[in-house]
Amino acid sequence: RREFLRTGALGLTTLGAGMFLPRPTWAMSDIAGLDSASAAAGDLRIGAAPVTIDGRKATATGINGTVPGPLLRWREGDLVDLTVHNALDDASSIHWHGLLLPSNMDGVPGLSFAGIEPGGSYRYRFPIRQNGTYWYHSHSGFQEQTGVYGPIIIDPEGEDPVAYDREFVLLLSDWTFEDPNRLLNNLKVRDDYYNYNRRTVSEFFRDAGRDGFSATTADRRMWGAMRMKASDIADITAATYTYLLNGMDPNQNWTGIFEPGERVRLRIINGSAQTFFNLRIPGLEMTVVQSDGQNVEPVTVDEIQIGVAETYDVVVQPQEDTAYTVFAETMGRSGFARGTLAPRAGMVAEVPELRPAPRVTMRDMGMDHGSMGHGGMDHGQMDHGQVNHDRMDHSTMNHGQMNHGSMDHGQTDHGSVNHGEMAGDPVAVEHNHRRGPGVANIVARPLNRLDEPGQGLANVPHRVLRYSQLRSLTANTDTRKPGRTLELHLTGNMERYMWSFDGIKYSEVDGPIRFAYGERLRMVLVNDTMMSHPIHLHGMFVELVNGNGRNNPRKHTVVVKPAERLELDITADEPGHWAFHCHMLYHMKAGMMRSVLVEEDKVS
Repeated sequence: RREFLRTGALGLTTLGAGMFLPRPTWAMSDIAGLDSASAAAGDLRIGAAPVTIDGRKATATGINGTVPGPLLRWREGDLVDLTVHNALDDASSIHWHGLLLPSNMDGVPGLSFAGIEPGGSYRYRFPIRQNGTYWYHSHSGFQEQTGVYGPIIIDPEGEDPVAYDREFVLLLSDWTFEDPNRLLNNLKVRDDYYNYNRRTVSEFFRDAGRDGFSATTADRRMWGAMRMKASDIADITAATYTYLLNGMDPNQNWTGIFEPGERVRLRIINGSAQTFFNLRIPGLEMTVVQSDGQNVEPVTVDEIQIGVAETYDVVVQPQEDTAYTVFAETMGRSGFARGTLAPRAGMVAEVPELRPAPRVTMRDMGMDHGSMGHGGMDHGQMDHGQVNHDRMDHSTMNHGQMNHGSMDHGQTDHGSVNHGEMAGDPVAVEHNHRRGPGVANIVARPLNRLDEPGQGLANVPHRVLRYSQLRSLTANTDTRKPGRTLELHLTGNMERYMWSFDGIKYSEVDGPIRFAYGERLRMVLVNDTMMSHPIHLHGMFVELVNGNGRNNPRKHTVVVKPAERLELDITADEPGHWAFHCHMLYHMKAGMMRSVLVEEDKVS
């Protein structure tokens, strides 16, 4: 039945350069399933593509004339042989996000290959060594923002452990009519250029009525001293963005057709340049079966926060003869992408209202001492005037004014805490990295936040996926303990729009991070900023240390929450140069990127 639905009436995805449709067949509205297959050999052409978004016409950069590009469907064991042609006036590239392949096939200009010059072409040829849901996009300039991206599905060589009757790709993205270079410049001139959701006078009096005038005044003074706003959840919003599902804006309403009772697999890809999405389908629970292309033990939830570049496969089973809204609300709640699942074309369901915008919390600042047993700390009594917020050196905080209750800090043995197992416990870290204008703050005691659902979702009245719930369906094969630990800090200055690792932006780095071929290492990521960052290592999967031992989930992109300390285990089994960066495009362009060199001549 599943194979029949895949192959019914839609035909193959065409890779030929002559295909110029507004969007590819797989992304059309009112469809009944995905195309059956696409050839592992063929041609892709990067060039101008007309689009109509919010009723406005524009020229995007697309692939084979469409935005998004064609669905590439392969099978594990295939040999991919694609020639990518560049019809743009600028150099271009294609990066196969999450795929295991030789480094010269990875598609990062200046790192793994020279790029594709205007009028030129590049032959990508590599074997498929995995299965699952992935995607591809340009790694040149801002082309990912302007339309060069598309989905990849790799069917397993053997039996698929996921049972389903019908499937759809849900590719989320963000679109702006602005020149992305101008957009980045606007952010550098004023960090809240696109943030219209600022605190108001009425909000001050509301907070004062709840928390007291002195506490509220102290809170506002603290934010002013840090040169950051509590509304800085997202730095680019619906002020310039329109949010798309399969290339369609909310009014165009992409629709997938099902029959009641069917198990419908949704392959969700966050292909945006900058936007986190909170996805839910009111009236339907979702069973998560895959994360970043890797099968996980099923987890049933009602909402998922999806970081930029992450993918999740879920199975839903609508029983009623009714329509359901696929609602992908942005993390900052300034806008949404929307589609519909329905038994018949033309049906619609109620579209939820946007929820109130979340705020950056004390916990996001690494200053929530509740998890340390402080109980009823009176934050209004903190002497924030004594805090050096540029450095966030908590040793200067006036703890004498805090109501710590009966906690004896001298008896807290942080060294004995298993922070990979215990969510919420703060741990001291060394900040032996560069300081200066690019490092607006540090977090003295970052938290393990794996059991938290993501910014803004702590108090929703339903089930939200947490990283702690992800458990690999099959045990990881490398059982060695890490031979060394590498700690990196995510650093930035929101006001100046500077982003980096360890206080050093990519243009200032004097060499790559070096891995020995074959070694097993632990990478510790500490987020010293108050924003969530999706961190992507090219070429290799990382194992998220979330307390599941050999069944720790494998991921290609991990979201590091504000003030979080997160651990990853890595087997460096792919030689060559690889990119390592925040997948928020404007953060990467501003400097939050490094390179990794896996050296073949240094076998561990």
